[in-house]
Amino acid sequence: MKHQLDFEKPIAELQRKLEELRKHPETHALGVSFEAEIASIEQKIAETSKHIFSNLSAWQRVQLARHPKRPFTLDYLKTTFTDFSELHGDRLFAEGRALVGGFARLNGDRVMVVGTQKGRDTKENIQRNFGSAHPEGYRKALRLMRLADKFGLPIITLIDTAGAYPGIGAEERHIAEAIAVNLREMMLLSVPIVAVVIGEGGSGGALGIGVADRVLMLENAYYSVISPEGCAAILWKDRAAASKAAEALKITAKDLLELRLADEIVPEPLGGAHNDIPTAASTLKRHLVANLTQLQRMSAEERLKARYDKFRAHGHFVEKSVAGGDGQPMSVV
Repeated sequence: MKHQLDFEKPIAELQRKLEELRKHPETHALGVSFEAEIASIEQKIAETSKHIFSNLSAWQRVQLARHPKRPFTLDYLKTTFTDFSELHGDRLFAEGRALVGGFARLNGDRVMVVGTQKGRDTKENIQRNFGSAHPEGYRKALRLMRLADKFGLPIITLIDTAGAYPGIGAEERHIAEAIAVNLREMMLLSVPIVAVVIGEGGSGGALGIGVADRVLMLENAYYSVISPEGCAAILWKDRAAASKAAEALKITAKDLLELRLADEIVPEPLGGAHNDIPTAASTLKRHLVANLTQLQRMSAEERLKARYDKFRAHGHFVEKSVAGGDGQPMSVV
């Protein structure tokens, strides 16, 4: 099993035994038929896989979200969508290759798709800046979304980034301002918007294309204000505490659905989207079509109000009265 994660070792061991048995059938146990032994191991693999992937911790889901074989935006553009025509440049500075976008068709209907894109190897990762966009990437995304709004096309964003690029060049070209403008303008676009976290949803880098009428998350994706390693380094002074941080941050799709920060979970094939990309793409398509159909039944005014109310409702606090220094009650959040 290539790119094997630690918790997948029991499955990998069983698969290794199965491969050896098929290569050398003469070594199978005496008194047991070859076919029966094959079937027994295959059943064990299925049972072990189901047990492991039904009980994943938050940190294990983070590892799956970062899996190098996981489908990226361009993979979904070849499977979930058709007739993709990529558009380039922000018309201000440069082409931001960590963000891709353009016209496409979903179930035959025209849409605008914008998404973050990582690389498969070192060369492509350097070209894509490891999926961490510069300001020109966010300005390109906004240009395409405004174009979609002009022509009345629904917008779909696919999020898979550890965060926006924090380098000196990005700061000089005002990365924070670029993201902030996207947040404001996406709130005002009149067309339906659906955002999907397909892998990593890191901080402002994800939010820069994440303001939407519906926010969906793939089952093994995560969405967080900070990476588990970054949180561990701040709170525990040790990045090795990342698993503890991942649990505390409540960053999985299930947690965020319960907190009403995500609207829907898109199921993945057993073992993750990379194990069966066609099925993952088909499932995503079904959820996108269903959500866009619902949103298109609403008027633009209804969508804008619902979008505003949705984000205004985010965040919860508890007010508790405690005694002050003078003995009088104080309100503490």
